[in-house]
Amino acid sequence: MRVLHVISTAAEGGAEHQLRLLLGRLPHDSEVVTLSPPGAEAQAIRAAGIPVHELPTAGDRDLTAIVRLRRLIRRGRFDLVHTHLYRACVQGRIAARLAGVPHVVATEHHLGRPGAARLGPLYLFSERLGEMTIAATAAIAERLRGWGVPDERIATVPRAIDPAEYRFDPALRAAARARLGVAPGVPLIGVTGRLTPARRFDLLIRAVAEVPGAALLLVGDGPARPALAQLAIIEGVADRVLFAGTVRHPREMLCAMDVFASPDQHTCGLAALEALAAGLPVVYAACAPLEERAAARSPVRGTHRLTPHDRESLPRTLRAEVLCHAERGGARLPPRTAGSRYDADHLASAVGQIYDRLTAPLPELPSPRPGTARNA
Repeated sequence: MRVLHVISTAAEGGAEHQLRLLLGRLPHDSEVVTLSPPGAEAQAIRAAGIPVHELPTAGDRDLTAIVRLRRLIRRGRFDLVHTHLYRACVQGRIAARLAGVPHVVATEHHLGRPGAARLGPLYLFSERLGEMTIAATAAIAERLRGWGVPDERIATVPRAIDPAEYRFDPALRAAARARLGVAPGVPLIGVTGRLTPARRFDLLIRAVAEVPGAALLLVGDGPARPALAQLAIIEGVADRVLFAGTVRHPREMLCAMDVFASPDQHTCGLAALEALAAGLPVVYAACAPLEERAAARSPVRGTHRLTPHDRESLPRTLRAEVLCHAERGGARLPPRTAGSRYDADHLASAVGQIYDRLTAPLPELPSPRPGTARNA
């Protein structure tokens, strides 16, 4: 089966990384179209031998892009088109139907466009041209239902990681800490993610001021970086707060850390799962997979959820984790997971089953028995 994946951007990011994990595990003859300039994730997909087409668009309502995409789909004779992210879902579903593709699937990785209270009419129109929308979280699925998408057209398949990509390497740790200027014995608290006010990394800067001897590593970039740097000066910890900037892959930075801490209350928690795979203790405000395990009374070792509305919860928990790290003599925890449901192999299996269900031939109707047909 020939499958075309249409994605709004193939630069570094969550949806792009999920697509790379998926393509490496699906048995189909796949190709990718990116609707914006490609980044490192697209290069990694190409390196795996999967064709990546570049088709930049001017906006959600770029009709010429739909025409060009339709032409590409027809030329490729694809059996199924799978769209990812808002613009690709709108343009890709329309182009696929105009090209006569029999099966169209979409994945909603986020909750629509930033700041959108509800989906626009163009998106809802394009949704009716597809057969199934895969929601990356239960919250996304619920929001789709609220926007009028029928329940039978929604499947929830959680985001996933490949734990092997984050395995701890002492050589990587030593190299990263040397480059960052972190002495071997200094406990390093860290987090990965885009630096925006919503992620509340300001709480980490204030908290590290109450953790003697520890340093803080912020991996990522974004509009909040100047304000965070200024806050570190105000709190008197500028010499203990490190900004690593954007990295191609977080493995090296995770190897450098001793504790992973995320005060973001609105994240799905994928970064926390990456930290678990790297053998780190994880302090978190929100992480649906870990919350599920805790609710089932089978919490993952070395994970601690912050107490809501308790300002002392973060610094208190970080001090305890730094103390535990010292008691272990700096030894790493074993790699852990939140369960196979969040493994990349499960992601590919679940998506593959959706493809198989949609493309399965319809059962033949039984022939009428002789003598049962009524005379006209």
